[in-house]
Amino acid sequence: MGHAANRRKKLLAVASLGGHWVQLLRICRALADDFDIEYVSTDAGAASMTDGAPLHVVRDFSRWDAYRLPGEVLAMRRIINSVRPDAVISTGAAPGLVAVAVARAMGIRTVWVDSIANSAALSGSGRMAARIAGRTFTQWPSLANGKVEYRGNIFGEIKGRKKQ
Repeated sequence: MGHAANRRKKLLAVASLGGHWVQLLRICRALADDFDIEYVSTDAGAASMTDGAPLHVVRDFSRWDAYRLPGEVLAMRRIINSVRPDAVISTGAAPGLVAVAVARAMGIRTVWVDSIANSAALSGSGRMAARIAGRTFTQWPSLANGKVEYRGNIFGEIKGRKKQ
């Protein structure tokens, strides 16, 4: 076996600070045995929560200040080129959507997990992610449809294992 076969897969985990970040950390802690994880968030203080894993910081933005989008696309592309992840995962919001879109355009596996707080409808970013991401998960069975999946325990699906 060559050196590449022994390399652990890299995961780039992206979320805005707040509830999106808390959910992303919970998912990534479950994946830490299987992936080398680097994080992207919107506040340098988030580094205290990554268990020593590298943190890249981007500007937060929303549809209300979408003029920042071109700069954030370039920043995310630089980060992705630097990290060279095997997959990108996000729980939201706008910076995560940008990461998923850039990674998908680069041929990198992408996963979006919509916030558990969105029980009545997918988030705005989640609706866009459903059209962009390789896999989109909801945490509510009533929100699943042809493109948005509900799997109960999503950790096994993210790792690529089939549900038993």
